[in-house]
Amino acid sequence: MTHTVLITGCSSGYGLETAGHFHAKGWNVIATMRSPRADLLPTGERMRVLPLDVTRADSIAAVLAQAGRIDVLVNNAGIGLFGAFEATPMATVREVFETNTFGPMAMAQAVLPQMCARRAGTIVNVTSSATLAPMPLVAVYTASKTAIEGFTASLAFELEAFNVRVKLVQPGYAPSTRFTSNGSERMQGLIPEAYAPYAHSVFASFAQIGAVTTEADVAQAVWQATTGAGAQLRFPAGEDAVALAQAPR
Repeated sequence: MTHTVLITGCSSGYGLETAGHFHAKGWNVIATMRSPRADLLPTGERMRVLPLDVTRADSIAAVLAQAGRIDVLVNNAGIGLFGAFEATPMATVREVFETNTFGPMAMAQAVLPQMCARRAGTIVNVTSSATLAPMPLVAVYTASKTAIEGFTASLAFELEAFNVRVKLVQPGYAPSTRFTSNGSERMQGLIPEAYAPYAHSVFASFAQIGAVTTEADVAQAVWQATTGAGAQLRFPAGEDAVALAQAPR
């Protein structure tokens, strides 16, 4: 039997690469995005592109009704935020949590009934290496991803009795993705004048980073988390993320 994976946030970056990776491995792929674009992905009966907004219950219900059996859920959809917490409106904080935290939780809750009934299935939650080491000016983003780390670790214990696995993939710094451009409007005004010199120094430090994470690194880590045996919970993705995960604390 060919397995089916549903991946959120497939319009670019990690999700797009992961959808192509699973398809190349012979899986049925349900690639979801807010505004579907079938031209981004391979065509054929094993690839379906469906609309999904993980912040809306009706959108989640609609995609689950069309999806049928789901063997693996990859919660990849997320939004970025870079700015001083002092200047970040609480409405923006809630917006980030709606997508990065409550979205994966809602998706997991939606697929669990079928997985628990079959006593089989895997959920992979994609977080960030920001959870591995403190980074400045991303406090809200880090909080939204750290919440999913705790959620995943607890849920993994909870679902052991149902033979449902829950895993984490932690991508490192990936300058080739659209993290900044996707959130540019959301980030307007989040660097007050008093923070500008510090923000410039932080941006400059990013430019000095040698080893970075690629989309392919993340796709491979999701594949390993999905298909690998054993009790490993966390899968750092990218050379920089692996180094952070291995660093003494």
